[in-house]
Amino acid sequence: MKSVRFLPALAASLALGLLSACAHVAAGPVPVAAAIEERAPVTILVSIDGFRPDYLDRGLTPNLNALAAGGVKAAMRPSFPSKTFPNHYAIVTGLRPDRNGIVGNKMEDPRRPGVTFTLGDAKQALDPFWWDEAEPIWVTAGAQGVRTATLFWPGSEVAIHGRRPDDWWRYDENIPNSQRVDAVIDWLRRPAAKRPRLLTLYFDTVDTAGHAYGPAAAETDGAIAEVDRRIGDLVANLAAIGQPANIVVVSDHGMAATSDDRVIRIDRIVDPATIRLVADGPYAAIDPVAGSDARLAGELLKPHDHMQCWRKSEIPARFHFGANPRVPAYLCLADPGWLIFAAQPAWPAKGGNHGYDSDAPDMRATFIAAGPGIGGRGTLPVFDNVDVYPLLARLAGIRPRETDGDPATLAGIVAGR
Repeated sequence: MKSVRFLPALAASLALGLLSACAHVAAGPVPVAAAIEERAPVTILVSIDGFRPDYLDRGLTPNLNALAAGGVKAAMRPSFPSKTFPNHYAIVTGLRPDRNGIVGNKMEDPRRPGVTFTLGDAKQALDPFWWDEAEPIWVTAGAQGVRTATLFWPGSEVAIHGRRPDDWWRYDENIPNSQRVDAVIDWLRRPAAKRPRLLTLYFDTVDTAGHAYGPAAAETDGAIAEVDRRIGDLVANLAAIGQPANIVVVSDHGMAATSDDRVIRIDRIVDPATIRLVADGPYAAIDPVAGSDARLAGELLKPHDHMQCWRKSEIPARFHFGANPRVPAYLCLADPGWLIFAAQPAWPAKGGNHGYDSDAPDMRATFIAAGPGIGGRGTLPVFDNVDVYPLLARLAGIRPRETDGDPATLAGIVAGR
């Protein structure tokens, strides 16, 4: 279907069912075959990767702001580390990275010596071994008879606990955002028996621009505006097919400006021959080479400018991080805007990055919820992203699994509570 740009508030009311969960029928006699189907609301979880809450204040997001005006919004605290895969999995499992098993975009497991999980290695990224420590909501939903569909979400391509979503696409960053929205609408055009009730939709372009150009760049503003148009398309097309929907918009983390002048060279602090650097950037995940632990501890654990290091057992409790065997022996965390490397980086440090302290203001994530199931209005206090999982389960009619989130945090925004 050709996309329709969303502008008037009435379109939001029709699409979301804020005034009524029923589709309108023209006055006068209507043949039975022409009657408009009365559709039950669906739940759509939308991720805009790297979307900071303050992006809503730039005058670029009329559609997202209209959603927020019809429901609730908040700045959300990501889980640590404030990286893409750990936080997307935290949102759909309700478990922080230390418990959901996805402790980084790049990680290793002592049960698989010499093997590294990275986003670019499909063999590892699609292996259930890495994901089976938790159960995402689409697996729980499927086991309870709720049909699901994912238009991209980390882990959704994997047979986690032997199950995938009922409908899913293999991730391809080259698929334009407009096509992603169209795919979701096409799934919702199906007959009721084949129609998903819980869906995900993922946009990566704001994060991509933030990394390349920085959060304040014109190119990032362009990406923000384009994704907002796609949100408008989604709302308008839902209205066109008479589909009420609870739309929950989240981001996984924020974005901090970085610079070539704010780089910490870990190889100038420790002998590179004594470490295995599992991950670098906003934080460094480090394992000692055999026999070098005492020397490494003496070098890493002393004070450093713009960086603090801990043994994994001594990582501050507020991070809820360090118990999982996949967390290396040492964690060094840079101040926001600084980067840690073990050599001259192969890519420019200038631009933007994330992975910093999850309490840092620039790492805040976005939360917006609106629809027939959302009775609250206004701006909520900051909350943890694992609190979204109980809300999703309630909106979709799913019995949730154990969660690190607090079900009470968002219970008050549910309609008819």
